[in-house]
Amino acid sequence: MEAARPPPTAGKFVVVGGGIAGVTCAEQLATHFPSEDILLVTASPVIKAVTNFKQISKVLEEFDVEEQSSTMLEKRFPNIKVIESGVKQLKSEEHCILTEDGNQHVYKKLCLCAGAKPKLICEGNPYVLGIRDTDSAQEFQKQLTKAKRIMIIGNGGIALELVYEIEGCEVIWAIKDKAIGNTFFDAGAAEFLTSKLIAEKPAAKIAQKRTRYTTEGRRKEARSKLKADNVGSALGPDWHEGLNLKGTKEFSHKIHLETMCEVKKIYLQDEFRILKKKSFTFPRDPKSVTTDTEMWPVYVELTNEKIYGCDFIVSATGVTPNVEPFLHGNSFDLGEDGGLKVDDHMHTSLPDVYAAGDICTTSWQLSPVWQQMRLWTQARQMGWYAAKCMAAASSGDSIDMDFSFELFAHVTKFFNYKVVLLGKYNAQGLGSDHELMLRCTKGQEYVKVVMQNGRMMGAVLIGETDLEETFENLILNQMNLSSYGEDLLDPNIDIEDYFD
Repeated sequence: MEAARPPPTAGKFVVVGGGIAGVTCAEQLATHFPSEDILLVTASPVIKAVTNFKQISKVLEEFDVEEQSSTMLEKRFPNIKVIESGVKQLKSEEHCILTEDGNQHVYKKLCLCAGAKPKLICEGNPYVLGIRDTDSAQEFQKQLTKAKRIMIIGNGGIALELVYEIEGCEVIWAIKDKAIGNTFFDAGAAEFLTSKLIAEKPAAKIAQKRTRYTTEGRRKEARSKLKADNVGSALGPDWHEGLNLKGTKEFSHKIHLETMCEVKKIYLQDEFRILKKKSFTFPRDPKSVTTDTEMWPVYVELTNEKIYGCDFIVSATGVTPNVEPFLHGNSFDLGEDGGLKVDDHMHTSLPDVYAAGDICTTSWQLSPVWQQMRLWTQARQMGWYAAKCMAAASSGDSIDMDFSFELFAHVTKFFNYKVVLLGKYNAQGLGSDHELMLRCTKGQEYVKVVMQNGRMMGAVLIGETDLEETFENLILNQMNLSSYGEDLLDPNIDIEDYFD
């Protein structure tokens, strides 16, 4: 017999996931309902908290992310109760979740913030590493100390950072696009940054503030209890800080880029030997290609017919929303990317179930200059807004769409440059009906503006340009800028004087 549906008052606010979205959501709920217990269910013994939050402009924000023990969170918010367990099943009809530890928790409102998992080019191969969280980053560092050559597959932020940070090891980097960093830049910005790859890196590291990872001590035992394939929370832009990414060879940078190709097949050494295949040496001179005599543990055949041997392969090809534990017996609407579809109140297609962060797919009528990207900033904004929506719904109030969804804005660092992305910075979805304006000072700054019908739709700012606030306003107010023409980017004209 089906259990009778408990009265909604019996349930609590329950949040699943200890990453940025989940923790932000739980903190916000705890502040809003100081006399109610908020449950945070997380499979990992550590949570990710936002610290040093700074609002740089209307929509740009900067913050650090700190890994903390869940007890620290409970100290800060005595009404948050952390349950250290994975979710086994969601029974949405009965408004309850079953956790791996055998308990069940009844909710009145539930927010799913279980993040995303790395897409691995090949499951179960010991020579293929996916990098997404602290554990995998440390495993990677361990492997790298013995490596002479590695292959990186993928073109997102983690791949970009890796290629820049790795020293003393040959790197073959395979991307499916024409230029690096496709999710973040166009070919021009890529070119500007690529020159930095060839230049020697400054020896002294600039002190980084964003992340402090503490993975030793108490967490070691805690972690051995976890299943090895458990999903840690995502790394952010400075994840490689404090990891020594040096291979065995003595030189600084050796990178070979293979563009417009993907992995066709991966061979282990024995298989490769039996098939009598031939692989290439590291290309030093583009004109002559020689057969490699050295034997490697693993070989990669690319779709452009080239084969390279290496010590291991890093799979950095993006993520898939971690929806698996919640689907059984529930009819969620899913987005094309596999995420849980949410409306403009972060509500999924099931009653009283919300979602935020990497697990969700935004499915409302989006602002023409905003798009979803699975980034820390959006995880924070969505977690915060989801909590607001859950609170409003439970007290019968209405709530306006949060301003952060008006304009896409992201600030990060690549190759030690400050990088600001605004709006449709890559002309996403604008078709051929747009034009670009550029200003570039080699080694110093790169400014690109995307214009459509005289209006600014997006911008990429690399370096210390000080243009972010002005451009943010110009994109938001959609002023017609046709009369300014190229003057818009003339470094001798102080554009801020025009638009104050």
